[in-house]
Amino acid sequence: MTLWRWAECTRDELKAVLPDGIVVLPIGATEQHGPHLATGTDALLSGTVAERAALASSASSARDLVLAPCLAFGASDHHLSFGGTLSLGAETMTAVLTDLGRSIVEDGGRRLVIVNGHGGNRGVCHAAAAALSARHGLVVAIVHYWELLSAPGDGTPVPGHAGEFETAMVLAVRPELVRERGRRPAVPPESTVEGVDLHDAGAWRRIDGYTDEPERANETRGKAWLEECVTELTGRLVELGSAL
Repeated sequence: MTLWRWAECTRDELKAVLPDGIVVLPIGATEQHGPHLATGTDALLSGTVAERAALASSASSARDLVLAPCLAFGASDHHLSFGGTLSLGAETMTAVLTDLGRSIVEDGGRRLVIVNGHGGNRGVCHAAAAALSARHGLVVAIVHYWELLSAPGDGTPVPGHAGEFETAMVLAVRPELVRERGRRPAVPPESTVEGVDLHDAGAWRRIDGYTDEPERANETRGKAWLEECVTELTGRLVELGSAL
C-alpha cells in the first residue's frame, strides 16, 4: 500500500485514506540529556525509527499508513531541575494524546500506532490509549521502540538515559548533535527492591541526569541498533496492517 505524510496531505486526501488506514504517531520529548547530547534526542530517535519503518513497511502492508508529525514534547517534569527541558505535565500529556486521538477519529481514522521514544511517556501512553478505545472506539497500539531490540549480552542499559545506547543511536543519525564526552565519574549504586517501581527525584541528581557511560558509544553499534529497531518495527507494522 502507500505511505502518506499527514502534514503533506490535503483534507480530501486524508478523508479518503484514514477510514481504512493506520496512523503512525511518533512521540518523544525535549529534555536534558546530560552535558553531551542534544535535548531533542528522544524525538529525533522515535521520529527516525517510525519514519524509516513506515516507509519500509508500506510496500508490504495490507493498509495505507499515514505518518503524523512527531510530537516533540513529553512528560519530563523529572528533568526540569537540570535545565534545558520543555515538559508537559503527566495530566497534560495524557490530555494531548487523547485530543490527538479524538481528532483522528473526527477525521475518519480508526487505527493508531504510537511509537514512543521517551520512558517518561509510558504511563501517559497507556492512559490515553485506554481512554481513546473506551470513549471513541479508536484501536490504539503502543510501541516503545527500544523494546524491539534483543537485549545486549554485555549488560548495556537499553535505553538508559543519555548513556551508551542513546549516544550511539544519535551518532548513527545526527553525529553533530553529540558533544564532547568525558569519562563518567563513578556513581553510587542505587538501592532497589525486586518487583517494586521506585520514583525518587533525588536519584536523578545523584547520577547527574544520565544513567551510564556515553564514552563507550560508537557509530557502528548505533547503526546496528537503529537497523534492528527499524526492521522489527517494520515487521510489527506489517502485522498490524493485517490484524487491525
